[in-house]
Amino acid sequence: MVDYIVIEDAASLEEAARALAAGTGPVAVDVERASGFRYSQRAYLIQMFRRGAGVFLFDPPAIGDVSALQRAVGDVEWVLHAASQDLPSLRELDLVPTTIFDTELAARLLGHERVGLGAVVEDTLGITLAKEHSASDWSTRPLPQSWLEYAALDVEHLIDVRDVLVEELAEQGKTELAAEEFEAVRVREPRPPREDPWRRLSGLHTVRGRRSLAIARALWTAREEYAREQDVSPGRLVPDRALVAAVQADPQSKADLARIKEFNGRASRTQLDRWWAAIEAGRASSELPPERAPGSGESIPPPRAWVDRNPAADARLKAARPVVEAHAETMNMPTENLLTPELLRRVAWAPPAEISAETIGDALADLGARRWQIAETAQLIADAFVGSVQTPPTTAEEAS
Repeated sequence: MVDYIVIEDAASLEEAARALAAGTGPVAVDVERASGFRYSQRAYLIQMFRRGAGVFLFDPPAIGDVSALQRAVGDVEWVLHAASQDLPSLRELDLVPTTIFDTELAARLLGHERVGLGAVVEDTLGITLAKEHSASDWSTRPLPQSWLEYAALDVEHLIDVRDVLVEELAEQGKTELAAEEFEAVRVREPRPPREDPWRRLSGLHTVRGRRSLAIARALWTAREEYAREQDVSPGRLVPDRALVAAVQADPQSKADLARIKEFNGRASRTQLDRWWAAIEAGRASSELPPERAPGSGESIPPPRAWVDRNPAADARLKAARPVVEAHAETMNMPTENLLTPELLRRVAWAPPAEISAETIGDALADLGARRWQIAETAQLIADAFVGSVQTPPTTAEEAS
C-alpha cells in the first residue's frame, strides 16, 4: 500500500502545491492519458511525489487551472520516466520544467537490458511493480482505487531510482552526456504534422487507383473530424479495415454502404450520412492524390538501394556503421543512443566536400546531433569514410 492524496478541486490544489513547495529535492512526475480511447493526448491524471511532501494525484479535468503546481515546483528538477511521452501533455497545462532527469533514458545510456519503469525499479531497488493498468482508459470517472494505487506507485519510488542511476552515471563517466540528452528531450519541439497522414491507413496498400485513394482520403478526413469532435480515438469509431473495405466495395448507394459487413465500427451505422457524404466528396474531388506518396525533398532512399543508386555512399555507410556499433558496445549503450542511425545514413549519403572530423562534426551538428555524440563519433566516421575510398564499392551484380 502507498499513501496518497487525490486532488480534485482548486482549494485542495493550493494546499497540495504548498506542501510540494515545502518538500526537499527533486519532484517525481508522471502522467496518465487515455491513448487508444480518446482523440486527444491530454493528461487525465498527474502524479507528483517529493520527499517531505508525499504523493499527490491531480485530476486536471476536474481542477482546470493547475498553474499552482508550476509555481510550486517549476524551478526544481523533475524526474520522469520516458519524459518525451509525458512532456507534451504537461505543456498543454503550462507545466514546464526547467531541468529534468529521465530514468528511462538514463537506463538506456547505462546499458540496462530492460528499460521499462517496472524493470528499472526492480533492477535498481529490487522492488516489483505491477503494470496491469498501464493501458487503461484513464478518462474513466470515478477512477477505481486499484488504478489510483498503481498510479501512486509510479512516482513513489522514482526519486530513489534516480539516486541510484545518478551514481551509476558517475561510475561510467556519463553524467555530462546524460545531462545533454535530458536537456535535448526537455526542449525538443513537437514534430511537424505528417504530410498526407491519411496514407497511414492500415491496408491502404490494397487500394488501387487515384480515385479510390481520393475516396479513402475523404473517409479518413471525415473520421478524423468526427473523432476530434467527440474526443474519441478514430479507430474506436470506425476501424481502418472498415474504411478500406468501404473503398474497395465501391457502394453505389447509402444502403449498399450499410450492407458492407466489415463496415461495423461503433459509429458506422449512427453516422452513415457522414460516411456516404465523404464517399461522394471523394468521387467528386478534382484533386486526385498520386498512387505513391510524394517524397520529401530531404528524403533519401533506403540503404538497400544505395549499391546501385549511390555506390560511394553505400561504401561509406558500410564502412562507418560497424565502427559506430563497435564503439557503442565499448560505451555500454545502444547504438541508437550513441548516434541515431538516420543521422549516420544522411551524412553518408551527402558527406562534406572535404572529409575530416571537424567537417563531419559540423554536418552532424546541423542534423541535430549533440556535442557528446559528435565528440565520440566524428573522428571514427571520418576515418571510415576516408578508408571506404580505398576499397572499390561493390556493385549489385558483384554482390550477387
